[in-house]
Amino acid sequence: MPKKDFWQVAKSVVERAIGEHMNGTPLEDPDAGKNPAAVALGKLGGAKGGRARAKSLTAKRRREIARKAAKSRWK
Repeated sequence: MPKKDFWQVAKSVVERAIGEHMNGTPLEDPDAGKNPAAVALGKLGGAKGGRARAKSLTAKRRREIARKAAKSRWK
């Protein structure tokens, strides 16, 4: 995907804000062709996934994960 300049980004922001292209045609639906039930389930899982995982981890496992992340970051 080519880089967009300032004006192209500004135009796309305006189009998303008004809900249509500058020429009046509707924007493409990002969920078009997807199963609505699957989309809803995906959003639900994503919203609670991180919190549920954090609850299930032990303090020892959280420490291991944090230590591994720090090592990787400072490598």
